[in-house]
Amino acid sequence: MRFPSAIGALVGLAAIGIPNALVAEGHWNQFRGPQGDGQAPAASTATTWSESEHVRWKTAIPGKAWSSPVVWNDSIWLTSATEDGKELSALRINAATGAIEHNVVVFRIEKPMFCYPFNSYASSTPVIEEGRLWVHYGSAGTACLDTETGAAIWARQDLPCDHHRGPGSSPIVFQDLLILTFDGFDQQYVTALDKRTGTTVWRTDRTIDYGTDDGDMKKAYSTPTVLEHAGRWQLVSPSAVATIAYDPFRGGEIWKVYHGGFNAAARPLYSHGTVIICTQGGDKQVAIRPDGEGDVTKTHVAWTNSKGTPTRPSQLIMGDALFMISDTGIVSCIDARTGGPIWTDRFEGRFSASPIRAGGHILFFDEDGASHVIEANAAAFRHVATNRLDDGCMASPAVHGDALIVRTKTRLYRIEAAMGH
Repeated sequence: MRFPSAIGALVGLAAIGIPNALVAEGHWNQFRGPQGDGQAPAASTATTWSESEHVRWKTAIPGKAWSSPVVWNDSIWLTSATEDGKELSALRINAATGAIEHNVVVFRIEKPMFCYPFNSYASSTPVIEEGRLWVHYGSAGTACLDTETGAAIWARQDLPCDHHRGPGSSPIVFQDLLILTFDGFDQQYVTALDKRTGTTVWRTDRTIDYGTDDGDMKKAYSTPTVLEHAGRWQLVSPSAVATIAYDPFRGGEIWKVYHGGFNAAARPLYSHGTVIICTQGGDKQVAIRPDGEGDVTKTHVAWTNSKGTPTRPSQLIMGDALFMISDTGIVSCIDARTGGPIWTDRFEGRFSASPIRAGGHILFFDEDGASHVIEANAAAFRHVATNRLDDGCMASPAVHGDALIVRTKTRLYRIEAAMGH
């Protein structure tokens, strides 16, 4: 079985109504940043580093967790958990010094569900806004915290789901809604809460013919994307076997496409008028035109690709090019319009963290401590550097100004080119 690193977030500033100021001010407010696509085009980050080179600070992080860091102004927030899952916590780290300013136990769980060792009890990346942080630990609990004090504003522990091997889907915020995904062994549904109060606005059960009674084949870990296409808002939510688009305001189903696979983890992208989805188990990408209704499997699939596709790391789009790395290190570039190949290369190692684009470079972090930097170049594969830290990454990095905020399995690092040591 394969499992996701922290997953989640929205795509497109226009789609989700996030002001451009978030990018300009350097807030990395959710998994893969303000646009939800791993892009920091104005950043001038370091391209070489080690445990001693270009590291402003590094801080040991207690617990075991694969969630990504989020940044608001001078504060970095992380979720964490004890390895046995009995304490689920949130930490605030000073972005300038690396000092841990809050370490808040959000939930204490007397009898945690089973979690597969490759996963963690805190794999879901939080969402942050001015004064508020939303943390999610699957069915174990969801809460809104005051970012100044760390105190809980509201908390829910009544959203059931047997994750069977641990949670992975991250929350997203759309307008005043906090949207959560529960694709479990026993039940599969999507729900929206009022982000201010935590009350349920809507819940929609999946209407997917999974073709099996085995709950292990119904699980998924992906985070949905909210987009606006031709004046219609859509919440595109991959699951096992199929992907469904919902009305984000009311939860009604708009369209559905069957593509096979299970344990879906990599989140969808919206580009060139199509939604691009990676399936797990099916090991392919599918591009779907999102202007249909009902079952669009036979009518709205624009292209498919089955070469070098990831199941955990999410993808990057720059212009007409889509860059990706597979779980086993195949790095490739394809045409985002057609799915056709452009170039392919390979790195050693296994990958769960999603790549990011910082300025003119794309950065990849593996599970054992190696990181690779290439040019963000669709014309050819051009390797810039390979770097190494003491431990590997399951979480995807964040960007704060020109600094990389990198979470390994044991530490949090601030890496920046201005540090000459």
